Amino acid sequence: MQEKKLTILIPAHNEEAIIKKTVQVFHKSLRLNEISHEILVVNDHSQDNTEKILLQLKGEIKELDYINNDYQRGFGSTIIKGLRNFTGDYVAIVMADLSDHPEDIVKFYHEMNKGYDCVFGSRFIKGGKTIDYPLHKLVLNRLGNSIIRLLFGMQYNDTTNACKMYRKETITGLEPFLSKHFNLTVELPLKAIVRGYSYSVLPNKWKNRTTGIAKFKVKEMGSRYFFIIFYCLIEKLLSQGDYKKRREND
Repeated sequence: MQEKKLTILIPAHNEEAIIKKTVQVFHKSLRLNEISHEILVVNDHSQDNTEKILLQLKGEIKELDYINNDYQRGFGSTIIKGLRNFTGDYVAIVMADLSDHPEDIVKFYHEMNKGYDCVFGSRFIKGGKTIDYPLHKLVLNRLGNSIIRLLFGMQYNDTTNACKMYRKETITGLEPFLSKHFNLTVELPLKAIVRGYSYSVLPNKWKNRTTGIAKFKVKEMGSRYFFIIFYCLIEKLLSQGDYKKRREND
């Protein structure tokens, strides 16, 4: 079986303090594990030296590429730009602040090779871990995920976790994308689940950033999260399977 190529998709907005280390750490881990890969950084209207650093780093790491987000500024728009330009068979979304761990991505890759359409990370099952998670965000996270589990009748308990991996064909099947901000982290897995894509859940570790400024703003995201949750719920209840994954014998 031909080796599958993995894309590491990293959105970056004003990440000059950490982006070089993030790229180097993921590249080293994937190279040591002999995983064919590209690292695609999408520069989201950065006003610091992020792009300059990426340009320099691109000359040192042949697997690195970067593009500029020419859509509306925002996490979701930046990821969408990357999802329409990556070249791998699989794509993993990770944060530029090195909050996600490369060894988890390696585990996700091998799990994907078992035939799953998606692999979702959970920080709240055995083997998962969070480090320095702000208490107010943790409380809102657990409350929000509990609501999602109840509405969709599922066991997966970390839908808002950005650390996930998808097949290229799965990404195509999840369009059109609606979320321009962090609610894209909810839109992608909920659509995958509602549309019948297979998935596995593995534990992953997350640590709070130690440099730079956090981009996630709780007060800005509440209504956006509820919008996409109820959009996916309406699809689940009323679409009559129009967007379901098509099987070979359909």
